[in-house]
Amino acid sequence: MSSGTHPTVAVLMGGPSAEREVSLSSGRECANALRTAGFAVVEIDAGADLAAKLAEARPDVVFNALHGRWGEDGCVQGLLEWHCLPYTHSGVLASALAMDKEKTKEAYRAAGLPVASSVLATKSEVAKRHILPPPYVVKPYNEGSSVGVYLVHESANSPPHLSDDMPDTVMVETFVPGRELTCAVMGDRALAVTDILTDGWYDYDAKYKTGGSRHVIPAELPQDIYDACMEYALRAHQALGCRGMSRTDFRWDESRGLDGLILLETNTQPGMTPTSLAPEQAAFAGIDFPALCAWLVEDASCGR
Repeated sequence: MSSGTHPTVAVLMGGPSAEREVSLSSGRECANALRTAGFAVVEIDAGADLAAKLAEARPDVVFNALHGRWGEDGCVQGLLEWHCLPYTHSGVLASALAMDKEKTKEAYRAAGLPVASSVLATKSEVAKRHILPPPYVVKPYNEGSSVGVYLVHESANSPPHLSDDMPDTVMVETFVPGRELTCAVMGDRALAVTDILTDGWYDYDAKYKTGGSRHVIPAELPQDIYDACMEYALRAHQALGCRGMSRTDFRWDESRGLDGLILLETNTQPGMTPTSLAPEQAAFAGIDFPALCAWLVEDASCGR
């Protein structure tokens, strides 16, 4: 970062992943917020020519608003470190770990955090038989934002028919019933817990379309469950080696009390769209959107 008060920030957005449109929306929102905060901003649609675009823009710091594979899995982070450019959010290792759902669970278990049982299987195996007793969930082990998630109901007579764009290896996970909760972490501080209410499955549309879900913040929970979400989210952030902001998602089966609270995944680059959860939690904690984006820039680093 430059020694001046307001460094030039390159906001990376778009990219080639399945979450391109979400990233474009996040990037535009962040770019506008940073301009409001007084930064000079260059918007970059990140593609194969990213290194050349960065060389031309010559930013002091990079705001990574990419989502999904390549932009969120350690690849872009490695490129930025190669060019010695400070960047926002988590580094190479934490990004790669959090994008790989099986590796994430291994880190959770090592930290004593509760997870649902799951196995990795090939797409062809999943198509032939029930890998786990229904109900269960089938999802890519290295994508986010509920891209390609299949819920197999208890009454299902046959395994799911997966789309052609699903990867060859998928995660099959025991379905955890209950409420959808999430908690964002900013630095070394858990912000709040949100209860996500939907009319059905919390899928891609529910996450990103206006009106797709309703957010109750702070979540109306027993105090021990609320406190556990805050503690678990911070521990997950630390176990994966995250920096900047992350958001950890939970399911909570009320009938089982604290034993019914399960971690699903940690997002190292939470969405920054008008319906995004992390900015809502920051606002609840007294941090408006321009201030949040400015904090991420000031927290940027080239390494870990």
